Amino acid sequence: MKEILILNTGGTFNKVYNPINGQLEVSQNNYAVEKIFENFLKTNNNIKIQGLLFKDSLEMTKEDRSILVNVIKNAKEKKIIIVHGTDTMDLTAQYIDKHITNKEIILVGTMVPFSIEPIEATANLCSAYGVLQKSIQDGVYICMHGHIKKHHKIYKNREIGVFECQK
Repeated sequence: MKEILILNTGGTFNKVYNPINGQLEVSQNNYAVEKIFENFLKTNNNIKIQGLLFKDSLEMTKEDRSILVNVIKNAKEKKIIIVHGTDTMDLTAQYIDKHITNKEIILVGTMVPFSIEPIEATANLCSAYGVLQKSIQDGVYICMHGHIKKHHKIYKNREIGVFECQK
């Protein structure tokens, strides 16, 4: 079984409530991802989790995306999941698609933080993991709300707060 690299960039997936300032903040650790795999993959050790950036996706810059692409290019793993905020997930997917051609990459996120309601984050991450267990074509995909499609075939419907596929 091939190893899967999970790059955790932050986003809502990782947000936690700060009782001091009353804000949701992106945690600077891999807790949510680690907890999901601790409960989901009881005996499977084919994942490697790497924290990177730890930002809300609205704060992601071209330089951040360049860092992400360099990490992907230098990774020995061919199968990669990127935990990413949903607001600019599409922009990051487009950027990666322009620079990486020989890997299977799935971006995944959540609309509600794992720390508040873990079901959506768990479902989305586990779906991405499941897809990478099979051989998919090289390319950049988005996995959200039961949809797993090439990045340009899925979008965030901001009016109703869900991801949908293009018709």
